[in-house]
Amino acid sequence: MVEFFLHFHLLAAIAWIGGSVFMFVLGVTLRDKEKQNQVYPNIGPIFGYFELVSLIILLISGIAMLYGFDLVDIILSDDNTKVVRLLRLKLWMVFFVIIATAIHFTIALKTNGKERTPIQQLLSRGSSMFIFFVNLAILHYAIVIRTILG
Repeated sequence: MVEFFLHFHLLAAIAWIGGSVFMFVLGVTLRDKEKQNQVYPNIGPIFGYFELVSLIILLISGIAMLYGFDLVDIILSDDNTKVVRLLRLKLWMVFFVIIATAIHFTIALKTNGKERTPIQQLLSRGSSMFIFFVNLAILHYAIVIRTILG
């Protein structure tokens, strides 16, 4: 049963990170304000809900795997092996990505099709960049943990 969750976790991670890369490239290449105002109000909500579903699947499957592989006790123990330290670090990064996603999603819902205040713009772009780069770090640590476990 745990393998079932692993497959969904991988698919959701591909969707989550792939979507993040796509939006990052779109944000970097689409510099014209008028074009941004045409694209983002249309693609943003679709992308946002797609990413939200991916994140929910990641969280459910990740929690299921923590319990399915009996990792909860190990994470909460005094075990200080490299794989446990990396797993704890990965989980902390996931926690902060969830917070940044909540901030970004709230601002996006509140301001879709409207002009953002400078603070909303800063928080939206900042959280988006944070999510993008931390996603890459989470992916890196997932690969390292998987490599250690063989």
